Amino acid sequence: MTLIPQQVAGLIRQGIAAAQTAGALPAFDIPTLKIDRPKRADQGDYASAVAMQVQKQVGKPPLEIAKTIQAHIPAADFIRSIEVAPPGFLNIRLSDAWLAAQVDDIIAQGVDHLFRQNTGAGKKAQVEYVSANPTGPLSVHRIRGGVIGDTIANLLEAVGYDVTREYYFNNAGAQMDILGLSVQARYLEMINAPYTFPAKGYQGLYIRMIAAVILAMYGDTLHDAPMEKFRDIAAKALMERIKTSMKRVNIVHNSFFLERSLYDDGAVWDTVKLLKERGLTYEKDDATWFKSTEFGDEKDRVIVKKTGEPTYRLPDMAYHKNKLDRGFDLVVDIFGADHAATAPQVLLGVKAMGYDPSAVRTLIHQMVELVEDGEAKRMSTRRGAFVELDELIDDVGPDAVRYFMLAQNPNTAMNFDLNLAKSQSDENPVYRIQSAHVRCAGILRKTADAGLTDDGADLSKLGAEELGLLRKMLELGEVIDRAVTEVSPQMLAYYALDLAGTFHPIYDRVRVLSEQENLSVDVQKARLRFYRAAKVVFGRALKLMGMSAPEVMERREPAKPAVEAVTEPAAEDADAE
Repeated sequence: MTLIPQQVAGLIRQGIAAAQTAGALPAFDIPTLKIDRPKRADQGDYASAVAMQVQKQVGKPPLEIAKTIQAHIPAADFIRSIEVAPPGFLNIRLSDAWLAAQVDDIIAQGVDHLFRQNTGAGKKAQVEYVSANPTGPLSVHRIRGGVIGDTIANLLEAVGYDVTREYYFNNAGAQMDILGLSVQARYLEMINAPYTFPAKGYQGLYIRMIAAVILAMYGDTLHDAPMEKFRDIAAKALMERIKTSMKRVNIVHNSFFLERSLYDDGAVWDTVKLLKERGLTYEKDDATWFKSTEFGDEKDRVIVKKTGEPTYRLPDMAYHKNKLDRGFDLVVDIFGADHAATAPQVLLGVKAMGYDPSAVRTLIHQMVELVEDGEAKRMSTRRGAFVELDELIDDVGPDAVRYFMLAQNPNTAMNFDLNLAKSQSDENPVYRIQSAHVRCAGILRKTADAGLTDDGADLSKLGAEELGLLRKMLELGEVIDRAVTEVSPQMLAYYALDLAGTFHPIYDRVRVLSEQENLSVDVQKARLRFYRAAKVVFGRALKLMGMSAPEVMERREPAKPAVEAVTEPAAEDADAE
């Protein structure tokens, strides 16, 4: 479906070309036209500043240029008028008849295909998100990136990309070994065997639970088993738990990339070899350094420590090389704030290996703080108490988790207001958006019970308020396009709430079945068809956000989440040398 701004831009280009052919404008290359929505409704539906863009090439005042272009723009059924406004804007108003006709088009496209575009057709994209170490249950902190990444994947599919949703499974490295040692120690404790708990071991109840399961399965036969046995069992158990938790918020990956595979196939050391062959490494203090300053970094970076172990950035370089070798046209990385420093360094490594890093878009999200009754719940997945994702879902529901995690700019630390998320009132944005869909569904049920159908609806009977909401409904396609282009999925959440805010007052005034108004059947049919289209738009927005689109609003009784005290080891220093 061609977006309205694209149609408007095409029409203006035709007007410029016609003016040039007629000699009213000199020959010049027509620039890329930016079509905006005016800040005020009285300025039209769309506006173009093309006259200011080409003023130097034309050598005339922008107001005169705009009038010349206006005079040569051909007629179009979707345009009611094109007006010139100082200092040279073209203000475009959509045709009421064309707007009304979009109701049928929206219904025909349906929830699964509405505003589907082809900008990504024939292209492959990979979105990596969550990728939490399987050293414990999934915490509230990690799911913010999960919701952001999953929504981006939905949006990329909406514009035609073939999307791979990938989880980078960190099953290698020191943290996993500490997990194995922690579980092994608890197992040995349970069978009354001598044990030494690691100094930086994981202290959570879940460690004891995993050890208890191992004891139930194997008895005391693993008395002399190596740490690796416990590590692998624990990692598998925790990964399955993480998958189950993610599924509760509608996050399902179709690819799990094992970090250990980068070691098994030699990719990590092949990366070092490739950089060495390009003359981009050197040895210093028994460590291997990457000459990242040659690519604009403030200092060179260690990629292999003096112990022979890689630093964090080396396997990440190998992994990104693997991504691009798989032929992805676009790679989107969703990382937490702890990756803010190393992510750019990894891309410098990608560039150093001869790849184009512009294919990789990195989105860093900040931490989440739960707030209840005005007080913050201090959390740390490393050193203090943390709230599991499952507990948050039990408390506020999966839809609230998804919306609230999405609805703030990822670059800002977010406060998750538990009281607001649990509220079943218009103050809760989740309730406000979903209740709009419920109201549309309710209209369809009530009219069906009354024997009213919208067969043969005359959409010219729609009034100014319905057409105003239609204008807002048609913005969804533009929001999808911008959210993809700018990698800003939060735009979808903003739009959905704005649309609901426009919808509810109209719903209160524009009725299909009304005892107060003596409505003709033609008006009733038109309004019914209009609300059917509105239901599709709300359903599409909710689906893109990964949320449910309820037909009725059910009251839920939330459970009170518990906070489990967990002491975890300090993060491995990415710059440890």
